[in-house]
Amino acid sequence: MSADDLERFESELEIELYKEYRDLVHLFTYIIHTERRTYLANGVDTQVKTNDAGDVYFDVTLTDAWVWDLYGQARFVKTARVLTFKDVNVEELVKPDLDI
Repeated sequence: MSADDLERFESELEIELYKEYRDLVHLFTYIIHTERRTYLANGVDTQVKTNDAGDVYFDVTLTDAWVWDLYGQARFVKTARVLTFKDVNVEELVKPDLDI
């Protein structure tokens, strides 16, 4: 497989993943962005913690989640735990009161 073939393959995977995301986003309450991934979830618990060296990190537990991951075996997970020293952005998605 050439480098061009690999790039084309990854581009196609990314497009398919975006389409899946677009079709599913309305089913979830939160969107969570980390440095490595994007998640959709119906439950999120974010804890700010400090290790023994005094470094601050985030311990995020997601329930009923979908993971934006090109190579993951399962994108839908019952629970996921994310530990990171980087920023975590949690957004509550706006749900319309009335679907037409």
